[in-house]
Amino acid sequence: MFRSAKSAALLMAVAVFAGVLSGCEKRETTTGEKGPAEQAGQKVDQAASRAGEELNKVAEKAGQGLQQLGQKLQSEAEQAQQQQPKKE
Repeated sequence: MFRSAKSAALLMAVAVFAGVLSGCEKRETTTGEKGPAEQAGQKVDQAASRAGEELNKVAEKAGQGLQQLGQKLQSEAEQAQQQQPKKE
């Protein structure tokens, strides 16, 4: 039927590829419910979103703290500069 082993291998590869693709096809359920993998994916997305929001809050607080520290250091540096005797 096949003239060469290459043709047989090619046909086999196409058949496997078609089988893999058919397994990946999105199937709609009659009840409209999401499958377990899609539900798990949504939970992961929600958790990542919440974690990102919390990380933003922490970063904002850290930024405010660093800004206050910078202002304090600048104030202390100005005071120290004023206390030094003037050189003529």
